[in-house]
Amino acid sequence: MTKKVVLAYSGGLDTTVCISWLKSRGYDVIAFTADLGQGQKDRDVLITRARIAGARKVILKDLRKEFIEEYAFSALKAGAIYEGKYYLSTALSRPLIAKYLVKVARKENAQAVAHGCTGKGNDQVRFEVGIKALNPNLEIIAPLRNWEFKSRKQEIEFLKEKNIPIPLKKSKYSIDRNLWGISIECGELEDIRCEAPEDIFVLTTSPSRASDKPQEIEIGFEKGIPVSLNGKRYSPVELVERLNKIGGRHGIGRVDMVENRLVGIKSREVYESPAAVLLYLAHQELEALVLDRETLHFKSLISLKYAELVYYGLWFTTLREGLQKFIDYTQEKVSGKVRLRLYKGNVKIISRNSPYSLYSVEMATYSEKDKFDHQASEGFIKIWSLPFIKRK
Repeated sequence: MTKKVVLAYSGGLDTTVCISWLKSRGYDVIAFTADLGQGQKDRDVLITRARIAGARKVILKDLRKEFIEEYAFSALKAGAIYEGKYYLSTALSRPLIAKYLVKVARKENAQAVAHGCTGKGNDQVRFEVGIKALNPNLEIIAPLRNWEFKSRKQEIEFLKEKNIPIPLKKSKYSIDRNLWGISIECGELEDIRCEAPEDIFVLTTSPSRASDKPQEIEIGFEKGIPVSLNGKRYSPVELVERLNKIGGRHGIGRVDMVENRLVGIKSREVYESPAAVLLYLAHQELEALVLDRETLHFKSLISLKYAELVYYGLWFTTLREGLQKFIDYTQEKVSGKVRLRLYKGNVKIISRNSPYSLYSVEMATYSEKDKFDHQASEGFIKIWSLPFIKRK
């Protein structure tokens, strides 16, 4: 009996070779492509290429809404940023794709799923842990960890021999793109002594070439979720798309970092995430206004752990789901508006406003409106300092 396998298909060289490679080993291949806002211009070309390569069936699904609402915005509410710089754009997409690989496998009665990840990257872990969490009975195939090809050149020759259209990349870099951001690596970036060349950037203008005129925007939130821009409500996908364009025009959202991969090696990564940078900053300012000190400080610890869980591929775990419930509870009053000024790669907070603000002018002021009881501080300080008094 021929085994069916569902392949996470990007349309690129590696996964196109995967289709033919799997078919040559007796698998009936179903190619699955998730639209996460990666800018796939010609779907017909992708479908045709997959079928010529040997796919029995090609399935494309628009997951942009689910990706932003349930994954990106969940991380936003958590304040999750890996190692202080990475907004988890690629990492957040992998569990969602894994979820649909399992769904498609169930619907198509497939016995296996496959991906085109290398043996030293993070994504192989994210895919496989997610798949195992959702259906441990599925066989998982990782051709790039096992096949005979040692170079991109050999893969191209393999496709030429089989008369399969070759999806040649114009870029020498490895690029992964979705609505939440772009991840860029390889090529010249592997030399950490060199500045990232300007030609790698897709979403962002160089700050030095950005507009000389600052732009102010206002982002509105309801229960931690961004819902409006400059007073007008947008769907989550539309809002992110607009903020990517606005932030990108002003050179906002570039990150160049050496990060610690899950598999134990350090790698240089360059990211573009204009919308995420703007939304995180606005969200943090609103939280500072409405959350009490202890909740705010404790949540910062949760944010670090949440980011690690996402980065490590542990989305479908009890801990991540439990932390999400705590995070969602903290967001009940994270509603209001934050005004930002964008200028040449920089973002400045102009104003914040919330009906649940804990800020009191009467308590904070040093003017005649001051209602703070200064004399009460003396007793407070005496009690507060008791544990720290050294007695001989």
